Amino acid sequence: MTTQIADLSTERKAEIKEIVCDILELELDEVTDVSLFKEEHDADSLRTIEILASMERNFGLVLEQAELSRMVNLAGVYAVVAEAEGK
Repeated sequence: MTTQIADLSTERKAEIKEIVCDILELELDEVTDVSLFKEEHDADSLRTIEILASMERNFGLVLEQAELSRMVNLAGVYAVVAEAEGK
């Protein structure tokens, strides 16, 4: 998983973080790669679905809803996007 995260460019990670922070209504400096969306940022499941849909829309990806269980923090979102882009 970590090798796939490394495959994302700094610019792509910044884009993803900006999208996630916008959806969660947080400032960029409030979210780290490992801070948990639900537990630390009070995100509900609808926000996670919105993050998945935004990744699909913004990057032209098709993501399975099963990936939602991995998208608990930025590192998880990075991994899901990297894997989808690698296919």
